[in-house]
Amino acid sequence: MAWPLRLCAEEGLRFPSPDRPVAAILSSAYAEEKDRDKKGEAKRVMDRLVIKPGLRVADIGTGQGYYAVRLARRLGAAATIYAQDVEEKFLKSLEARLKREDIKGIKLVLGTGRDPKLPPDSIDVAILAHVYHEIENPYEFMYRLRPSLAANARVAVIDNNNPTERHGTPLALLRCELGTLGYRQVDFTLLTPADGYLAVFVPPDALPAVESIKPCKQ
Repeated sequence: MAWPLRLCAEEGLRFPSPDRPVAAILSSAYAEEKDRDKKGEAKRVMDRLVIKPGLRVADIGTGQGYYAVRLARRLGAAATIYAQDVEEKFLKSLEARLKREDIKGIKLVLGTGRDPKLPPDSIDVAILAHVYHEIENPYEFMYRLRPSLAANARVAVIDNNNPTERHGTPLALLRCELGTLGYRQVDFTLLTPADGYLAVFVPPDALPAVESIKPCKQ
């Protein structure tokens, strides 16, 4: 049985816990921004995703705003960019940065490890960069992300191919966990010389019943 998208915002649904370690949030930044830029990370990702004006983009787990800031530079002041995080202190720091650098078009969103708290039908591309392995409950989080994704939306996951306890997500595990919810992989590339991989998924038309979700093993 598949559930209509309008039902998945209901409270009280009992999602399974991940059957693998969830990494702790250690910092608001994966690495120094200048080092990531030197390796061409953000440019390669945005080019691969064909990020262009008119697209509404979410930087989920934004931290210091590495992707949000670069998305704003590419999309311009009329952009719709959601910089989402579960740490209020990270968002306050990013808010100060946006004012200091006079960056427009970014909306800050405080979510939880179980719900990104993004508006419905508001996102064309969701980017999760080096954060998936830190999500408290990826099944519930990605389930509750689905109503925020517009028609033809894509979900881009950037991570290292390491065990989750070593701050990465093995590709097979990512495919399994998202596949359990109905997400389907449509693209993949290694980001060398930058760290990790980019895996792109499209969301399901309908979500599975929560009781049918079975945790994947690492």
